[in-house]
Amino acid sequence: MKKLVVLGAGTGGTIMVNKLRKVLDRSEWDITIVDQHKTHYYQPGFLFIPFGIYNRQDVVKPKADLIPAGVKLIYNAIDKVDPENNKVLLEGGQVLPYDYLIIATGTRTVPEETPGLKDKLWYKDIFDFYTIEGAVALAEKFRGWEGGDLVMAIAELPFKCPVAPLEFVFLADHYFHQLGIRDKVNIKFVTPLPGAFTKPRSSKMLGELMNEKNIEVIPEYYIESVDNDKKELVSYDEKKIPFDILTIVPTNMGSEMVERSGMGDDLGFIPTDKFTLRSEKHENIFVLGDAANIPTSKAGSVVHFSADVLYENLLSAIEGRELMAKFDGHSNCYIETGFGKGSIIDFNYDTEPLPGTYPLPGIGPFGLLQNTKMNHYGKVLFRWIYWHILLKGKEMPIENEMTMAGKKL
Repeated sequence: MKKLVVLGAGTGGTIMVNKLRKVLDRSEWDITIVDQHKTHYYQPGFLFIPFGIYNRQDVVKPKADLIPAGVKLIYNAIDKVDPENNKVLLEGGQVLPYDYLIIATGTRTVPEETPGLKDKLWYKDIFDFYTIEGAVALAEKFRGWEGGDLVMAIAELPFKCPVAPLEFVFLADHYFHQLGIRDKVNIKFVTPLPGAFTKPRSSKMLGELMNEKNIEVIPEYYIESVDNDKKELVSYDEKKIPFDILTIVPTNMGSEMVERSGMGDDLGFIPTDKFTLRSEKHENIFVLGDAANIPTSKAGSVVHFSADVLYENLLSAIEGRELMAKFDGHSNCYIETGFGKGSIIDFNYDTEPLPGTYPLPGIGPFGLLQNTKMNHYGKVLFRWIYWHILLKGKEMPIENEMTMAGKKL
């Protein structure tokens, strides 16, 4: 019996076992997926919790409900991978041999990397919303808050869901308008980037939208520490930004298992061929999603599009064929902009976000780099698609390769 082991039962791992169980002969292939947590989180929904749009129950399901019959699900922490001997070592001593391994262990927030961040103000006046605990704590804080300096800051690149901090300040603007205290809330967006986003056209469009909403953008700000006593951000060049509430994207790193295995870069992400998604060092290991060091967004859409490529290439590897499927870095992201509107961007390794219509040229229904109600509806609808189509590995009516159809140069 040949063995396929998948590490991580988040978005990527769940998609892969649902796809592969359908095609790998059960009499020949044993499929095992490992994760230490029993709850699956719809992470894009964390953004909505601080503003009372979603609650905890809206973003959680048991992982067991999402794994198909015929796949062995093991709840345990992973000690390390021994790639030279084709083994995964779990905590407690269990050993899983494998013929092929898929690593989909994602990324994690590490607030301890920034001095003073996880200190006496943590979850009192300083919050993340990239964890369920942080999002819920921030929702409680906002309910009794009467105004002041609200700072949204990014500690370091890369981090998962790069548009989420932008969405946060747009939704905050909307939320405090609804409460009637927007004139008492100063919203600042603090980023190490030279503008609102990484790509020039989208950065210009989003920056102009922030200006319209009276959100101050503070670019090229590199956080050195957080002063809890003075309630200030401090940069490496000693520029200080005061806050009453600090919402921050902490440093993101790969799984600690990757570090223990000696397989990662300085941040714990695995060197991966950006086209084939195979490990640069081990031919029988593939890497999916945020765990890889490929130069594209750490976003759910990247996992979706790259999963199709990994699926094809894994089957090719099993059959001894050349890996022909190529991932082009395709990513698209809905961006909530508040007041029932949103935008959408679509790009890949080589092409920045461009204006136009998506997914059908001239028809849409979504407008690229436009601020429309239809784009907002797309964002809202995606939660249903995520649970019922995407995670189950079903076909989506969108190609994994980015197309220029509908885009305007």
